[in-house]
Amino acid sequence: MKLYIDTSVFGGYYDEEFERGSRKLFKEIFSLEHSIAISNITLNELENAPEKVRLLLDKVLKLDVELLNIDKEVEVLANHYIKEKIVSEKYLLDAFHIAIGTINRVDVIVSWNFKHMVNLIRIKSYNSVNLKYGYGLIDIRSPLEIINETD
Repeated sequence: MKLYIDTSVFGGYYDEEFERGSRKLFKEIFSLEHSIAISNITLNELENAPEKVRLLLDKVLKLDVELLNIDKEVEVLANHYIKEKIVSEKYLLDAFHIAIGTINRVDVIVSWNFKHMVNLIRIKSYNSVNLKYGYGLIDIRSPLEIINETD
């Protein structure tokens, strides 16, 4: 399963509220249980993150990570999300995360962003736009919905 990991999951590694799910997910990533993709958006958003978050990113980048970039197609799809009022222009980067995952056909976008991404109404709306413009469906989940719980 190819996972697109957004910025919030990296930050969640050191956040008391989100650390359990983030740490377990990264443990699985480092055990090569998942293939992962990140984008230049995530890299840019983490440039000014605390050092420990940047060190986590550096460790992840040593794996076989697919680096995805914004291109014209991503920009167009993200702007469709804005035009359809799924998110406002203020949250264009969130729309970019969804568009880049959609266009690159990742299996799941993983995020802690419950307001603009991991939200059933928004997921249905993103997918409605995706289908309208000839793209496939995208799944968006929190790390807690991805990790393998064995107990």
